[in-house]
Amino acid sequence: MIFKTELLDRLIEQLTSALGQPNSASRDEIKSLLSASLNAGLARLNLVTREEFDAQSALLARTREKLDQLETTLALMEREQP
Repeated sequence: MIFKTELLDRLIEQLTSALGQPNSASRDEIKSLLSASLNAGLARLNLVTREEFDAQSALLARTREKLDQLETTLALMEREQP
């Protein structure tokens, strides 16, 4: 997953600014290397996007609701048996 956020962009800008004023080609290369390094490091953390998290949360909620319904149905069936 490639992490492209405003926060990462600002962090990269601050890091390249801290290096002084290298020429444009060097600055672009440094930005590219920093971006690749940060993305690689974040990818190792097994992070998910907000959209993926929200989708899994919704799926879990639906699954939990279905489980509750099935437990209720099973309890009623068990009471009806002699």
